[in-house]
Amino acid sequence: THTFHSIRSLRLCCVCNDVLQSSDDDEKRMKRREKNRVAAQRSRKRQTQRADELHEAYECLEQQNSLLKKEVQVLLEEQKRLAEALQSHEPLCPVLNHEPLCPV
Repeated sequence: THTFHSIRSLRLCCVCNDVLQSSDDDEKRMKRREKNRVAAQRSRKRQTQRADELHEAYECLEQQNSLLKKEVQVLLEEQKRLAEALQSHEPLCPVLNHEPLCPV
């Protein structure tokens, strides 16, 4: 019976060790999951921040593009006005008509 009790005690001890080991594993797993959760949260926050920055840059570029398009229109109108002025000046211009500037 002494051997029986020793074996039984050994089995109980092994069961206790398994429970303790399982508890340690559970604790490690929970800590690892918590670290992973926090890291994922940080990653999502960085991703959102980056998306916000890109959206802000996009808005700024859209405004610049709009202003540049307006500037192009103004310059095209000025070019047209100057071309018309040149065209009306050409028939009267002695230089363009190869006439001497000072009549002899």
